[in-house]
Amino acid sequence: MRSLRSVLTTRGRAFMGSGAVLVLAGVIFGFRDLTRFGVLLVALPLISAVLVRTRKTRMRIERHTHPERISVGQDAHVTLSFENVSTNTTPIFLAEERLDYVLGDRPRFVVGRIPPGRVRAIDYAVRSHLRGRHHLGPLGVQVQDPFGLANRNAVLEGTADLVVLPAVHPLSSNRRPSAGVGSEGEQAHLIALHGEDDVTIREYRDGDDLRRIHWPATARTGDLMVRQEDRPAQRRAVVLIDPRPSAHGGTGVSSSFEWAITAAASIAVHLCDSGYAVHLVCAETVETSRAAETMTPEEILDVLAVATPRDDTGEDEILRAGQALAAAGGFLVAIVGPSGRDITSRVASLRQPGTTGLALVLDARSFGTTDADEAEPHVDTLRLAGWRAVSVQRDEDVAHVWAVLTAATVGGSR
Repeated sequence: MRSLRSVLTTRGRAFMGSGAVLVLAGVIFGFRDLTRFGVLLVALPLISAVLVRTRKTRMRIERHTHPERISVGQDAHVTLSFENVSTNTTPIFLAEERLDYVLGDRPRFVVGRIPPGRVRAIDYAVRSHLRGRHHLGPLGVQVQDPFGLANRNAVLEGTADLVVLPAVHPLSSNRRPSAGVGSEGEQAHLIALHGEDDVTIREYRDGDDLRRIHWPATARTGDLMVRQEDRPAQRRAVVLIDPRPSAHGGTGVSSSFEWAITAAASIAVHLCDSGYAVHLVCAETVETSRAAETMTPEEILDVLAVATPRDDTGEDEILRAGQALAAAGGFLVAIVGPSGRDITSRVASLRQPGTTGLALVLDARSFGTTDADEAEPHVDTLRLAGWRAVSVQRDEDVAHVWAVLTAATVGGSR
């Protein structure tokens, strides 16, 4: 009985109740026609329920998104294809696409009958104001009889992912930042005679990749020696992101962490377009050992699309990865929060003599309730170490902050 109740609609249950009353009244008062009419009202929902439950069709669902990767605030068009792989024509049914809540309201549509072997396609659009990897599907389907007395709900398995990339703001600078060691020249040139790498030997430093140990030199000197591959013709840049929850304030799209991701994406793409070989140092690239690799703008955006705040115990690995890259020289950009003067001091020590370091210190308090410190003392610590550092407020634009930062002098103020 409970199974029958779940199949019948409100109209079907009303028919059942009315039919039962009419049958009872016809029997009591002796009106056969009234009894027959009551039996008909009871029988119609039962027949509809049997037809709905026993009618089987099989469909193949495919989803195609265009484009497959979108930026925050951009529309993506999804084509949902229904292929009837059974031998019977499908009934008219109501379909509802289940989406992650950030993609907006669930699209609902009525799908007409599909003959065997035929395909019907339906398009809908989604938009997200939050970056990340979001799910499309599964599809909820409701089949109803022509009288609306019974229905059957089913979920058609199968999902697709839509990657929403962080927003990238066009950047310009009043002066092109010098990359220092290994960055001579405005454009990267290849050295045709000796190749790109100029290998030297130096003492091992904490954080160096053990795969770079030069064993002959180690055996000769008695100390650990590593290969240092200087690239005088390849400008290098390192973009470091602070993932500690305690260093950020606010929630959702208005949090300081989201501002940091947008800034990192914009800066990294800008540096790639300017001819730099960019290393992205964040929790995700350190975990996958990709921090030591140069990355294309597409790869950087894919990583930042799924970046999340991490527990504060992971900053050691990130700083060690940044130190190993900074030891080879290059242009440094650090986007950090004001939490822990010792961490800020370690970030400040990443800059090598003769290199340029730019630091964006997020004023976490302006983004929302947080236990973070005031930003200015951390800015002063970085400036004393030779960085160009600025404090970033919640409502400031990435392009404006970048222009101010690249126009500042070492140790100067905003």
